[in-house]
Amino acid sequence: MNEKILFVSTSKNMADIAKDSAKKIGINIHVHDGGILKSGHIYAQQHEQDYDVIISHGNSAESIRRLVKIPVVSIEITIANVLNTLLKAKKYGNTVALILFKHDSLKELYMLNGILNINFELFTYTNNIELRNSINKAVNSGLTSLVGIGDCIIEEAAKYNVNAISIECDRKGIESALNSAKNISDLSKRERELNKRYKNILDHSNNGVLTIDSNNKIITLNSLAEKIFNVKTSEIINNSILTIAPFKVIADTMTNEKITFNKIVEINNNKFIANIIPIIMENDEYNTIISLQEVSKLQQLELKVRSQLYKKGLYAKYHLEDIVGESKELKELKTKIKKIAKTDTTVLILAETGSGKELFAQSIHNISLRKNGPFVTVNCAAMPENLLESELFGYEEGAFTGAKKGGRPGLFELAHNGTIFLDEVSELPLSLQGRLLRVLQEKEILRIGGDYILNVNIRVIAATNKNLLNMVNEGKFRQDLYYRLNVIDVIIPPLRERKEDIPNLANMFLDRMNDKYDTKISPVSNEIIKILTIYNWPGNVRQLENFIEKSAILSDGFSIDPIFVTNSLLNEENYFKKNTVYENVRNDNRNEDDSISIRLSSLSDIELQVIEQASKIYKGDKSDLANILGISRSTLWKRLKQIEESYES
Repeated sequence: MNEKILFVSTSKNMADIAKDSAKKIGINIHVHDGGILKSGHIYAQQHEQDYDVIISHGNSAESIRRLVKIPVVSIEITIANVLNTLLKAKKYGNTVALILFKHDSLKELYMLNGILNINFELFTYTNNIELRNSINKAVNSGLTSLVGIGDCIIEEAAKYNVNAISIECDRKGIESALNSAKNISDLSKRERELNKRYKNILDHSNNGVLTIDSNNKIITLNSLAEKIFNVKTSEIINNSILTIAPFKVIADTMTNEKITFNKIVEINNNKFIANIIPIIMENDEYNTIISLQEVSKLQQLELKVRSQLYKKGLYAKYHLEDIVGESKELKELKTKIKKIAKTDTTVLILAETGSGKELFAQSIHNISLRKNGPFVTVNCAAMPENLLESELFGYEEGAFTGAKKGGRPGLFELAHNGTIFLDEVSELPLSLQGRLLRVLQEKEILRIGGDYILNVNIRVIAATNKNLLNMVNEGKFRQDLYYRLNVIDVIIPPLRERKEDIPNLANMFLDRMNDKYDTKISPVSNEIIKILTIYNWPGNVRQLENFIEKSAILSDGFSIDPIFVTNSLLNEENYFKKNTVYENVRNDNRNEDDSISIRLSSLSDIELQVIEQASKIYKGDKSDLANILGISRSTLWKRLKQIEESYES
């Protein structure tokens, strides 16, 4: 029995019947003895917050109804109740004053005057002052007895020394009122539970939420909104937001626009994103829901999302120390990377295939201030044009056939506050190059099928193994995009130009293979290192890694066989033709025709003598000659030019 019902009785008899009936029905009520002259209505007003519903009758019920906001159930006074009381009053004589609340059914009572052998006069009232005046008037009119509702009639009649009888409610009427009150209390309980659930939801929301009615009066305010505006709900509820200083910015925003999404407002020196949405109610009335998200908390949430992306693999795992090598070229490159990494400048990595472009890109990211943000890699050559566009820029729901419900963020969005690495950027279609240029210049993107701009805070690192400037001249790459990408270039030297790094790299790769295949192959011998450093590695570091893996897998025993290495390299595509240094290593002898003689001189002159005589022995393709001598083609060309000029002079 959890009912919260107040029964304001006007007589002791009514109170007794109410208590007995409530017990039989199985409900809990609190009975207060207090008719209109005993200020029962004041008691009800003072204790309104403790109850869901109040029961009373006559003028007491109406007086209570005017003072409280909760439901009031009136006990019905029937004509039969009045008739029985008038018949009882006959014993005091036929001159009776019937004193009733003005709202009672009076027309039927007038008809009783002609039916009953009783001469009664009807007096009405609407409040306790009128009640006393009616009693006084009835007594002064010479009426011998008073009939009315409640013990107050009897008490007042005693003051005038006249007879009085109270109209009593029957048990049926009281039980009906009790059942009605129980239903109302149960409904109020359910509403309280719903409101409590609703409030719990709002209070645990990450948004500050308040609701106002069509008159701008505050209806609800969750706990976060209280903190945002630094107010208490109890102090401002049912007040207009137009009159409360902290709400001025909301009132101003609502004045300008009925519906507002993602409006940035400042409240108590904090920035919030406001959404203001009117909701149409009954009779064309409307309430307005206002939600506020603190920008700083959105940023924290964004960091959390980024950490989730990290778990999905959108992060850079390589660091500068993972780049193995002690060559002069590599050391100089690392020094340059340390300088540019701490800026947000766009970087263009130029390198041959297999040089480790992404390794360098990830190292730049992990040195930068963006190292805690996502690192997103896009291979521009790996996807068809239509798919590449949706992957880069994302799309809205319904943007095209097969578009995912709810849309999908693009890779530029996923890279927000981090770095995006555009590998093989030379393969980017011309139709997308313009859109990429806008991303670089404005840091803005538009999803496919979208109608609003998204700002992205990203650093772009691009990479290519092609000559972009030649592609610009051929009309295959936009000139403006080329210069926008090539702010700072990072040129990774090919492995053939830093051969002193080969020993460290080879042994590092061999260690990896031992871990991978659970083998115990000995470190690469000096003899094999000599063979490896003679070869020019057109596939660069990746080719060397794959070659070491193959050698580790196919070797017999616990070491790699030099003969196996030599034969394997001889079979590589575009490798040296017959009668090269490798042929000599394999046969472990030298061909006398390959020997040369030189005169002692300066080192630079000796170098020119070697090149001159070697060029006579190895006629034909200068690439073969450059490979044999272990120098680049450009260096060979310069040295041959020097030799030619020396003869001319």
